[in-house]
Amino acid sequence: MKILGIIPARYASTRFPGKPLVDIAGKSMLQRVYEQAKKCESLHDVIVATDDTRIFDHVKGFGGAAAMTSDNHQSGTDRCAEVAAQHPEYTVIINIQGDEPFIDPEQIALVASCFSEPGTQLATLIKKINTTEELYNFSSPKVVINTRSEAIYFSRAAIPHVRGEEPQRWLYHNTYYKHIGIYGYNSDVLQQVTKLPLSSLEKAESLEQLRWIENGYRIKVAETELETYAIDTPQDLEKLLLTMKL
Repeated sequence: MKILGIIPARYASTRFPGKPLVDIAGKSMLQRVYEQAKKCESLHDVIVATDDTRIFDHVKGFGGAAAMTSDNHQSGTDRCAEVAAQHPEYTVIINIQGDEPFIDPEQIALVASCFSEPGTQLATLIKKINTTEELYNFSSPKVVINTRSEAIYFSRAAIPHVRGEEPQRWLYHNTYYKHIGIYGYNSDVLQQVTKLPLSSLEKAESLEQLRWIENGYRIKVAETELETYAIDTPQDLEKLLLTMKL
């Protein structure tokens, strides 16, 4: 089993233009993600997938591998699929978020480990929710899983609903999980899911993984205890720098 890590990166971000190239204590955000991914021994190689020559040249400048892709892609999954099609020697693709400069290589390895189980189509990570604030954060998708450690549903709402209990007490009556946004795909399945039309559940929640579930694909989940720190805005970066004391 050969595994390729792909980091989709685009320059045009509504809330944070040029985000991949922002400096974080002497290195760009993208370089930090790339270097963290390269530390993961489960990956045989890492490639940045971008539609912007500034990002492409930057990656080449620090000695990384990069591939130019179409500028018509709607998601990182679509961008990964284009690059994966050019590398049929890889049987598993890991989609690594380009806005998590301190991603732990262990989390990447955990996603990769899901494919040691025969028949795994797609994989992702979940983390137990421990605070009410986190449970009702609509920006952080929640996940319901089955007894086979597969995702049944993703939602921005707090699910499942605990009937007869005050929402502030739901954590005492049920185990809740949030979604950690790193994906693994069987290479053939990756090409299939990117050809699926937009689904009704995906439109409602604005979560692309619901398209896969709605079409009958299975998403294996692995639980992590490690936190991730995604950067969506300049304010997120300021908070992270204070936390990391860089």
